[in-house]
Amino acid sequence: MNREDIINYINSSSYVPSTVKMIAEKFNCDPEEIRALLSELEEKDLIYKTNSSKWHKLKPDEMIGEIKFTRSGRISFVTSHSGKEALVEVADTLWALNGDKVFIQTFDTGDELPHGRVLKILERGIDQVVGTYKSQWTNFGYIIPDDPRIVYEFRTYSNDSMKVSDGDKVVAKITHYPDAQSEGLVEILANIGRADSPESDLPSVMEKYKLPKPGEFPKTVIREVKKLPKDVGEDDLVGRKDMRMKNVFTIDGDDAKDFDDAVSIEKLQNGNYLLGVHIADVSNYVKENDALDKEAFKRGTSVYLLDTVIPMLPFELSNDLCSLVEGKNRLTVSAEMEIDEYGRILKKSFSKSVIRSVKRLTYNKVTKLLEDPDDSIEKEIGFLRNDLEMMRELAHIIKTSCIGRGSIEFQSDEVKIIIDEKGKVEDIVLRKQNVAEMLIEEFMISANESVAEIFDRSEFPFIYRIHAQPEVETLTQLSEYLKAIGIKFKMTENIQPIMIQRVLEQIKGHPLEPVIQRLLVRSMKKAIYSETNVGHFGLASMNYTHFTSPIRRYPDLIVHRLLKIYIEKGGFSAQEIGKYSKLLPSIANQSSQREIVADQAERDLISMKKVEYANEHVGEIFDVVVTDVTDFGMFVEIPDKAISGLIHISTLNDYYVHDEKMNMLVGSNTGKIFRIGDNLKVKLVSADKAKGVIDFALEERSNGKSGKGQTGKKVEKDRRTGKRNSNNDRKRKGMS
Repeated sequence: MNREDIINYINSSSYVPSTVKMIAEKFNCDPEEIRALLSELEEKDLIYKTNSSKWHKLKPDEMIGEIKFTRSGRISFVTSHSGKEALVEVADTLWALNGDKVFIQTFDTGDELPHGRVLKILERGIDQVVGTYKSQWTNFGYIIPDDPRIVYEFRTYSNDSMKVSDGDKVVAKITHYPDAQSEGLVEILANIGRADSPESDLPSVMEKYKLPKPGEFPKTVIREVKKLPKDVGEDDLVGRKDMRMKNVFTIDGDDAKDFDDAVSIEKLQNGNYLLGVHIADVSNYVKENDALDKEAFKRGTSVYLLDTVIPMLPFELSNDLCSLVEGKNRLTVSAEMEIDEYGRILKKSFSKSVIRSVKRLTYNKVTKLLEDPDDSIEKEIGFLRNDLEMMRELAHIIKTSCIGRGSIEFQSDEVKIIIDEKGKVEDIVLRKQNVAEMLIEEFMISANESVAEIFDRSEFPFIYRIHAQPEVETLTQLSEYLKAIGIKFKMTENIQPIMIQRVLEQIKGHPLEPVIQRLLVRSMKKAIYSETNVGHFGLASMNYTHFTSPIRRYPDLIVHRLLKIYIEKGGFSAQEIGKYSKLLPSIANQSSQREIVADQAERDLISMKKVEYANEHVGEIFDVVVTDVTDFGMFVEIPDKAISGLIHISTLNDYYVHDEKMNMLVGSNTGKIFRIGDNLKVKLVSADKAKGVIDFALEERSNGKSGKGQTGKKVEKDRRTGKRNSNNDRKRKGMS
């Protein structure tokens, strides 16, 4: 097949939209080769396929992509395969819904992003909605979607409505999508419960993202699991490195049950450290293309929804046969790394192995032993003190080395939701990384880099964990935000990780530190899986992968299969290279997409619980920090809860003007000024769970700072009653 001839034909004026078969017949080629070439051109935004399976050329002002609405639902963005973006006003979306694949025409308005209008909806992104039922008359009602990015309500008729009451949370199948002629119609499939009940939150999120019930697997998978051995037998140990005499142990969270990594450490005679990272050999039981493997590929990852786990693998594997439980023989794949006093990995080796964990440790117990020991903890795990102190020492060395090369050290903004015995939110507290979590994180990073480096050097097919350099345009928005609060951030075309690290050093101790850290994270591109290595920007690493969690992540399972071929044969046959070169792109893409779904589901549930907590504290006073200033008010955050909300401009006791250049609100009569970073006292006035919205009002004794009068700018008379969406959505893309 002459690729250039085919590409030239598609680009020629004589080309007419054609199917794969038509093009293959014209050039007497293998249809699979043509399909691969067309997919490649699609990725570059040169062609697109319609429902008739014919491929069309894209003009310079045309674009295909997924449409995503902002949470306000008033602005949307279309992103193409190659990452090109366009802004689309709701009036120009042609009734598209969030997640639809659309065909748009773009035009320039002078803004940073080109604008567009939807010409055709190519593929629907959703076929059902989860929302609250609102009855209208005796024979019909409306479903108000939970997802604020779905901008339309859907009508449902009583004869379709099962037994539902006003205010029930329901799952509904879309039977007619909204268009210019009629409303969207749905048929109710299930009644989850009352929308305001905490018990409805988890099933709502699971239905929204079409997640299976915990422990629910297809019958074919269950049959395969029943055929697996109950434990590790002597025959399983043949050909494996025996590490059962080493001090190998696991360190995990208090509630963890799926232990897929264990560690060991020794001090060598030359003064270097020998770090062992031992990972559950899941691939020994989950064979390629069997039912277990296909289901794991489909799920992509385990999903953690507060205290509920939707596992990638059945519990018989994830919590037992593969889990590195204390005192039991377990099959592993081990990475052993000799590391010097500067954190350099001098030697590394990989082996199929067997371990027997001497102790199931927890992060809290290890931290207690290392930082605040007492007789009880010494008695329980003191026999591992030397190993743990050596690990802490090595972890600090590795961490210092990584920061020295530019690795960006973001502090986690995760929260812990504390639920009482009735299922209600009792409290929300920020999670802080302890020393045990730090040392495990550093060791896992070292193992992941070591595995990735082997494959990058050998150029064998592989799945990398990549994190591309951020876009200059996105960082420009961030730079303006930082400038408004006095933080220097020098922008260059070739941004380096060390530059982000310097910003983090500047903001240490700043009241907005957690907020700025989140904005920095959001300004980064999302890390994804790829068969092509471009390095990991956030870690300042040239080679990175995910090797350490095959129980809960499918890419790690694939990495194990590839690594075991390398261990056993030292390389890949031509047949294996061809096979995995074809397989890995789809595996990487599926794994990235499933990770996004899992992350969104986890965030949604936490957001619901934050609103639930806020609703229980309406009327109370909180200390907050201003995180953003807009023409319709101020966004503020309760720092120790990571709960955000709006002080609407209409609730302020003056006529305020938004000075966009200085990013502040100025009172026209009083001269009071509100800026990003101001500490305020506010009253929590409302929390709407259905909309995911929290509103605050300024306390009278917290009225901002005195300014020097008006800005002289004219504003619309309805500014005080302006809506929270406004055109600010355009500027806040990626930072909301």
